[in-house]
Amino acid sequence: MKKTLIAHSPDADDIFMYYAIKFGWVGMDGVSFDNIAKDIQTLNEDALNGVYDIVAISFALYPHIKEDYAPLRTAVSFGEGYGPKVIKKKGLKLKRNFKVALSGEHTTNAMLFRIKFPDARITYMNFLEIEQAVLDGKVDAGVLIHESILTYDSELEVEIEMWDIWQELAGKDLPLPLGGMAIRRSLPLNKAIDYEATLTKAVQVARDHKDRLSAMLIERDLVRINAATLDKYLELYANDESISLSDIQYQAIDKLFELGYKHGFYDVQVSVQDYLIPTEYTELRKG
Repeated sequence: MKKTLIAHSPDADDIFMYYAIKFGWVGMDGVSFDNIAKDIQTLNEDALNGVYDIVAISFALYPHIKEDYAPLRTAVSFGEGYGPKVIKKKGLKLKRNFKVALSGEHTTNAMLFRIKFPDARITYMNFLEIEQAVLDGKVDAGVLIHESILTYDSELEVEIEMWDIWQELAGKDLPLPLGGMAIRRSLPLNKAIDYEATLTKAVQVARDHKDRLSAMLIERDLVRINAATLDKYLELYANDESISLSDIQYQAIDKLFELGYKHGFYDVQVSVQDYLIPTEYTELRKG
């Protein structure tokens, strides 16, 4: 039996979308799945280095790995009126060149932040350290991601929402593309199609059994938040729109890539649908 490792972030939405596989509710013939959790920037770097066959990435990274990885249509996280937050101590007025902590060079929030605030002095650190760095005065501000957008300290306040930056830069009302999954192109096409179908089913099953799965994650101490916060968080980032990419989500990703190209983050402008796994291959083989 082939063992396949899936690399994802340790935040609650990624765990939720994967654990229907971990708990044995969903599987794939001839394949034994295992998982590893790392912070999103480490995963982005691992994707750049081709470490894993299946790996979670920031959408902003994808044009850099397009020749080696295909984006999966499932296990995606978007913001709809919400997203990462630029936070600071209450009452602090930020200067033009304020010092800010971001969660990684290749994250979506970092690219949008750098476009919006070109004069800010950026330092990168693990996302779990950002809130404390702001509280300790090591930086003037920080961009909070994952569950911390719901749980940050009362001494802090929001300077600006990443959603508002996105809406300003995108120029239209599109969901904010944050993260998804990618699969190595060198895998046999029929296997890649099966992997995508299995992961899609896992997200669907997780959504269909949200209450039961959430309770199991809490009971086993697999997430960092309480039940009420988990419920709220999953409705933000592991919802029914996470099961399979929609037309408007494709438009949003392409707009992100357009902005990245326009501002010099990419050498070429790409469209995400040009790089998807061609699932029609299965039907052609049957024919």
